[in-house]
Amino acid sequence: MNSRDKGSVPPPPGGEVAGAFRRQRRRGCTYCSDEALVIDYKDPQALRYYVTERGKIVPRRISGACAKHQREIQVAVKRARNIALLPFTSN
Repeated sequence: MNSRDKGSVPPPPGGEVAGAFRRQRRRGCTYCSDEALVIDYKDPQALRYYVTERGKIVPRRISGACAKHQREIQVAVKRARNIALLPFTSN
């Protein structure tokens, strides 16, 4: 044990730490990989993937969108809500 490891328990045999989550490989942004796709507020079917059942916008870490396209998705969802293409809430 190092001097920094005061009181720590060594990991169990087998290499993996009990209860640790494995990091999955991040998938790339859909809009960056396919240049033909355009974020359009007039297409509610495409925007439904980025909105939960309760009407919240899905965060970047869940949707897999890059920061630039997440901002565009956010603006598109808000515009679609304003002209009643998407609901503000589930009820």
